[in-house]
Formats: sequence, C-alpha cells, structure tokens
Amino acid sequence: MKAIRRFTVRPVLPETLQPLHGLARNLRWSWHAETRELFQSVDPEGWRAAGGDPVRLLGSVSAGRLAELAQDRRFLRRLTAAAADLDDYLRGDRWYQSHERAPELPAAIAYFSPEFGITAALPQYSGGLGILAGDHLKAASDLGAPLVGVGLLYRHGYFRQSLSRDGWQLEHYPVLDPDELPVSLLRGADGEPCRVTLQLPAGRSLHAKIWQARVGRVPLLLLDSDVEDNDTAAREVTDRLYGGGSDHRLLQEMLLGIGGVRAVRTYCELTGHPEPEVFHTNEGHAGFLGLERIRELAGQGLDFGPALEAVRAGTVFTTHTPVPAGIDRFDRALVARHFGEGGELPGVPVERILELGQETYEGGDPGIFNMAVMGLRLAQRANGVSTLHGAVSREMFAGLWPGFDPADVPITSVTNGVHAPTWVAPEVVRLGARQIGPGRTEDALSVGGSERWDAVADIPDTQIWDLRRVLREQLVQEVRERLRASWRQRGAASAELGWIDSVLDPDVLTIGFARRVPSYKRLTLMLRDPDRLRRLLLDPERPVQIVVAGKAHPADDGGKRLVQELVRFADDPRVRHRIVFLPDYGMAMAQKLYPGCDVWLNNPLRPLEACGTSGMKAALNGCLNLSVLDGWWDEWFEPDFGWAIPTADGSGTDEDRRDDLEAAALYELVEQRVAPRFYDRSGGAGLPVRWIEMVRRTLVSLGPKVLAGRMVREYVERLYEPAARAHRALGADAARELAGWKQRVRAAWPGVAVDHVEAQAATPVNGTAELGSTLTLRVRVRLGELGPEDVEAQAVAGRVDASDVIADARVFPLKPAAGADLEGRWVYEGPLPLDRTGPFGYTVRILPAHPLMAGPAELGLVAAPAQAAAADAPPPPMR
Repeated sequence: MKAIRRFTVRPVLPETLQPLHGLARNLRWSWHAETRELFQSVDPEGWRAAGGDPVRLLGSVSAGRLAELAQDRRFLRRLTAAAADLDDYLRGDRWYQSHERAPELPAAIAYFSPEFGITAALPQYSGGLGILAGDHLKAASDLGAPLVGVGLLYRHGYFRQSLSRDGWQLEHYPVLDPDELPVSLLRGADGEPCRVTLQLPAGRSLHAKIWQARVGRVPLLLLDSDVEDNDTAAREVTDRLYGGGSDHRLLQEMLLGIGGVRAVRTYCELTGHPEPEVFHTNEGHAGFLGLERIRELAGQGLDFGPALEAVRAGTVFTTHTPVPAGIDRFDRALVARHFGEGGELPGVPVERILELGQETYEGGDPGIFNMAVMGLRLAQRANGVSTLHGAVSREMFAGLWPGFDPADVPITSVTNGVHAPTWVAPEVVRLGARQIGPGRTEDALSVGGSERWDAVADIPDTQIWDLRRVLREQLVQEVRERLRASWRQRGAASAELGWIDSVLDPDVLTIGFARRVPSYKRLTLMLRDPDRLRRLLLDPERPVQIVVAGKAHPADDGGKRLVQELVRFADDPRVRHRIVFLPDYGMAMAQKLYPGCDVWLNNPLRPLEACGTSGMKAALNGCLNLSVLDGWWDEWFEPDFGWAIPTADGSGTDEDRRDDLEAAALYELVEQRVAPRFYDRSGGAGLPVRWIEMVRRTLVSLGPKVLAGRMVREYVERLYEPAARAHRALGADAARELAGWKQRVRAAWPGVAVDHVEAQAATPVNGTAELGSTLTLRVRVRLGELGPEDVEAQAVAGRVDASDVIADARVFPLKPAAGADLEGRWVYEGPLPLDRTGPFGYTVRILPAHPLMAGPAELGLVAAPAQAAAADAPPPPMR
C-alpha cells in the first residue's frame, strides 16, 4: 500500500553526541575530510548507503550504535576536536577581515544564482553554472567574505539520467524531501516559517517558504513555492530546474530575483546580519532583483531615474554565455502582463521595466524582453568569466554601447576558479600536505599563496607516479561499479555482464571527457573517424582508454542523439573494454573522475566555451589538459603542462569539414605526442619522467591560478569593493543629481561635435617622425549646452592596419587650453608620444564624464571627428 503522507522521524542523539547535529547541518563537511571521516566512523555501511550524506546517515543509525558511540572516548575526543575546529573556522578572522582595506570592503554581498552545486547531498544544480556558484560560496567562506547566497529549492532538482537498451537517454525526477536535506526552515520570532509573497495577475499570489543551508560561514537562502496556500500552478513554480514553458520560467526568475531580495531582507532583520551593500547577479536569471530594489527606493520617495542609478551603483552582473541562444528571452507582452496593473512591483512604471530588457540594438527584436540586456542595464559593473569570454561578451553586447569599439564596451572579465578542497582527491591532499606541512586544508588549498604550491616541485618522481597509478586504479573500480549498475538498468542480466570485470586497465593511458551535451561541446568529435579511434584504443603498444559522461537537456533531442551515438560505439564488444559512457554525471561521479584520468579532453567550438572549469578540477589532481584554446585554456596554456588542439575556425570551411580537420588534429596529437610521452620509460627507473614533469608543472604553475580563492579575491578587490564605494556615494540626493545630469547630457549630446583636429610634430627629422618624439594635438570642440566639466577629451592612438583600424589602442587625455570662443567652441590640447614603430594612427573623441560613473562609456555616448575634420594629414610612419 502507498502512504497518504510522508514525514521524517529524526533520531534523538545522546547529550554527548549533540555536536553531530551541528556538524551535519553545516555543509563544510562536504569539503572537510576530517569531518567526513568522523561521520564515516559512525557507521561505515550506513555511510555508503547514505551516499556520504551525514543528515541521511544520522536518520538511519540505530539507537544501539548511538549508545555505543556515546561511551566511546576516542570517538568523543574526535567529535570534540571537529566541533571546535568548525567553531574556530566560523568565528575566526580570515583573509577578508585582515585585508588592508577591510573597512572599505562591503559589509555584506548578496549572491544570486538559479542553481548551486554545493554537494551531491543537495542536488540543486545542472552543470557548470551551479558548480561555479557553489565553489564561489565555499571560497568566500574560506576567505571570510560576507556573502549571502540566494537561490531556489527545486523539489525534483535536475533530472537523473539513465539509458535505454539501445542507448537513448531517459530522464526521471525523484522527489526531494527538504526534511531529508541539509537545510532548515527560516522561522520568525514566533516560530512560524517565514514567507515571501509575489502578486500575480488576476488576483493570484505566489507564496514561498525560505529554506536555509549553511555553507561554512555563508548562509544560502533557497525559496520553495510548494506551499499549501498556493494554487497548483504556483506550487509547481519550483518543481524542477530549467523546466516548463516561458510563463513557468518567468515566474521562477521573478521569484528568484524579487522574492530573493525580500528573503534577504527577512533574513537580515531576523538574524542581525548586515544588509548587503553589493548585489551580484550570477547570469541574467536573477536580474529582476534590481527591479525589486528600485521598488524599495520608490517607496522611500525616489523617482525611477534616481532609484535606477542607486541600484546600478551597487550591482555586479556576471554573464556566462558566449552565444545569444543561451540567454533567457521572454515575449514582451508576457512580461507586461506580470508587471502591469494587478501584478508585481506597484509604483514601478511597467514601460520603464520593459525598456530595461528591450533589444534596441541592430538585429535585436523589439518584441522581446532580454534578461541579459536587463542585467547589463541594471548593473554598473559587468564581467565575463575568462579573458577570451570577456572579449566575446564585449562583441556580443556591443550594440548596447553604439559608437564604441567592442574593446571599449564596459564588460571586464574575472576568470573562473574551482574550490580545491572540494575537488582535490584526499590522496593528492595527503601527498601535498607531507610536502607543504601541516595546516588547515582550506588555507593550504584556497587561501595560501603560490609559495605553497612551489613546494610541490620537490615531490619525488616515484611518489607522483605511484599516486597517479593509485588514482587510476580507483577510477577503474568506480567505472566498473557504475557500468554494471547502468547495464542492469538497461535490462541486462548479471550472467551477461562478466565482461565488465575487464573494463579499463589501471596501467593504460586514461582520457576523460565529461560535461553537458549541447552541440557546441562536440561530444562525438572523437567519433569522426571510428576506425582511427578503434586503432588508438586497441594499439598493442600504446593503448588508450576513454571515460565519457554527460547529460543532454531533456528537451534537446539533438543532444540525446549524440549521447546515443557515443553509447552505441562504446557498446561494441571490440572496444567496450577501452571506452565507456557513464550515465547520470554529477558531483559524486566527477569527484572520482577528475583525479583518475591522465588527460582531460575538451573540444568545444571556439570561442563558445565561456570558461570550462572541468579542466581546472582535473589539473588540480595532476591530470594534463588536451583542449581547444578556448575559455581558461586559451588564457593559461603552456606546452609545459598540456596540449592545444589546433582549430579550423575562421578558415571559411563548412561545419563538417571543420570538424573533420579538428578531429584529425586531435587524433594526431594523441597518436604522436600524448601517448608516446605517457609510455616513454627511457628516463630511468621505469618511469615516464617527462610525463611526470608535466604533472609537476601542472600543479606548480596552474594550481594557484585555477583556485576559486583567487577568483573571489579578484571579485572582492576589482568589483565588490568599487561597487560598495559607489553604493555608499549614491545616497538619495546624489542619485537624484546623477540621474538629472544623465538626462541633461543625453538631451544635449546631439550638440557635441569635434570640428577640427590638427597635429604638429615636435621633433620632425627629414619629413618623418622619430620613435620617442611627440605630437602636439590641438582639437576644436563644440559642447553645445554642456561645459568642460561634463566631458572628457581623449586621443586614442596605436598601430593601424591596412584599413586604418587602430589596434592595441592607448588613451591620452586632452585638456582645455582656453575658454569658449564667440561661436561656443572649446580648444583642447595634449601631447601624443610616438612610442611604437611602423604604421601609426590616432583619433580623438569626446565622452561624458562624471565622478559617480564607473567609466566614460557608461552612457554609450561618444563624439568623434568626421573623416575630413583633421586639418593636417597624419604623420608619416615612424622609423
């Protein structure tokens, strides 16, 4: 019979074991090995059955076993030490509190994301965006940065993946009971669960409870619409991650952004936590948070314009997608219905809301509301997630700043990082600890400087190679267990699965490939020439084995066909001992997969991989990268620690030809360079010494760069701190002044023009300009109704190509030389040093300038000379 109601019966711990509750409820255990080992010792079998989840473990341990532990002095000493270490971790000063500019740093930062990958025990993530968000919170906790995370609690999480007998992806959505998760309800002083409420059209309401997870020092607030007071449609808003149609997704994003701000306000009021000075939007999904903050300020008497300026000052927007198709876009009428009469955000004009998401640029659709466009317009600071992705983002969104070259678009980049204590195998940590010395894992892996990583250079070759073999052997066992379970799900009987005992070999070069399966990541590039791949796998002297995993989106039949194609190849009895596909890729699998592989493969279409952090996690375990130069690998690749797959982008070839060329390059690299180096034992002692040196260089050189601690420090110093300063500077009066100034400048800008530019060489030599000499620029400018205090004049100079386009431009300020003449024209002057040889060019431009703007491109306004405006010909090439 089926139960009509489900609930959880919690154990009553003896008094001496009470600290177990606190340890289980703080997710620091997910990256703190000593705490996990403590829970494992409670009941090793129960720990495995619980999937390494201490909350589930404590819900199943017997009363008899608890009574034993309550009398076990050794266990109680370990428990006391673990509880004391957690308390010190939560209360002690860390990097943030000891920062030289600590008083100027934000009192708190609210970090919004639609998904968070903290641990497999809290399955609220689908892929890289969520894992990155989880690592961001963990690193912030290790550094002592006062973040408050905000997301949604999905009752089904993301889907679980299995395979049909013929290799087709199947999805199922297990129900998650929050009472069995490491979360607790946020309750008011009266003990009742706290709620946020959104108004929906036609008099409906959307209520949500607030669950709280503790991620070390960081609270994570998760909104849950499964509330009895909601109608059926409203209850299902948080049913699953990235599910449903447009209206469902819009409601999810309204709840995340608008409800999330209200949840943060509730949490701060209840706990005394400082109110956030900075709001960080991790992708456009949470962009509505800016509208809610505008509504708050409107309730305090600010008009929309000043409120918008105040909100922008303290907002950071991170874009993760390198393609327009990855952005959430809604029908304008749908958004208008939810924010119009009877909807949300009363007091905020719906037409102003619609303007924020309007695609006003060339090629945009005026009938669409674009969440990324709104995110950029609501944030004074924005960034991509690698240097290359920053450049791609500037190109993609350049239409929002007409008149500016993409290089001047105000989108910077902070390259992603990964949380080493989460992703580095315990065996690697122990080996490093012997070399680095004792100390807290979080400090050694996340907070410490590069000098800690330099110590890895002294680890003997034999220890590194023995470690790599141990990790590879563990992966082989993990793969066999998962493969057997997968085949049982596919309908195979135990009697036909004996071959699995010989799948993979712990002494064979092992390549890993695991990620989501959109077409641009090219899961099946390795299959372009199946015969050549078989020869690689079955080479009698230098064989290769490949472990593949990945999920296609449930609605992406094209991605599912790619999975099926790979599975069918891997099912071939000729090669199934050398290549496997593991379904249900997630954090638990990844934590075994990264350490056990020798090479991590990544072959996206360049430049469509925004960052690609899986290769970072592999690198931290001594795995070498074999990747297209995209994302982070484009930024940090060196031949000392990996290989770059040549690309055929920009060659004018069709897609099939391009994939053929790049697949051939991949095969060539593995055949001629990767496998020979792995199997080369000519260096003595039977060791592949050149390979080991690449592993060592990976750890020493890449280790400090790929850390989430480095990433969060960059966010703090480059984005959060300036945003906090801007937030403090823009009180109500300053916000009104800035909004009025912007309105005045926009109205007057058509009257701004560059009338005349002349240049005189200070040191002409035989009709040419010498390197190191200086031009004196003199520019006549019309400012119309504006004054010099409203603008800045710049010379922009650098090498030029055959089309006179300036590359590697440098900016030189020009200053007013005299007051306005009778016609209202101003003269600006300034030196232009000639510091580069070869074809050289310059131009001048006038930009709005205000001390409360983040940069001169903020308004998207620029005045530059017409082609005939310069009186003199450009100077000759320098020698």
